[in-house]
Amino acid sequence: MLEVVGADGRAQWLLGSTFDMSLSRRVARPMLSSMFIAGGIDAVNNPQPKVPKAEKVAPALAEPLGLPEDSVTLVRINGAVQVGAGILLALGWVPRVAASALAASLVPTTWAGHRFWEETDKQARAAQRIHFLKNTAMLGGLILAATDREGRPFLSWRARRGQRL
Repeated sequence: MLEVVGADGRAQWLLGSTFDMSLSRRVARPMLSSMFIAGGIDAVNNPQPKVPKAEKVAPALAEPLGLPEDSVTLVRINGAVQVGAGILLALGWVPRVAASALAASLVPTTWAGHRFWEETDKQARAAQRIHFLKNTAMLGGLILAATDREGRPFLSWRARRGQRL
């Protein structure tokens, strides 16, 4: 573990910042991150199987975002975002930013990869619907993680009252 207990009894990262994290956050964040880290590593190392499905969505997203239109590159970029943000979320470092990045990467992944409405085979449609709903459930978890202030009030509330940001 990368932490020590400070004199005040709170966990302290070796980098010096302190934090209080409930047991559920310590367990839930790595659990939620695991799928993104594993899937992201696979996408970076082996993008070819994902390219045909990505081509249905990638070009439309790439241009407005200023990204390359090459589907292989986009699959790898998406995988790299998932690995990096997944690690950050698992470690509890900038968890709201990490969860937001994962949510942003999950939407096109789900839209491209699990188009159950296009499947004609009944079993394939059912399998893709399950994957689509699984990703929707993960998106819900990411939204919770992205909006979790760990009991602290909004920055605007603290700023109005002169509290330390």
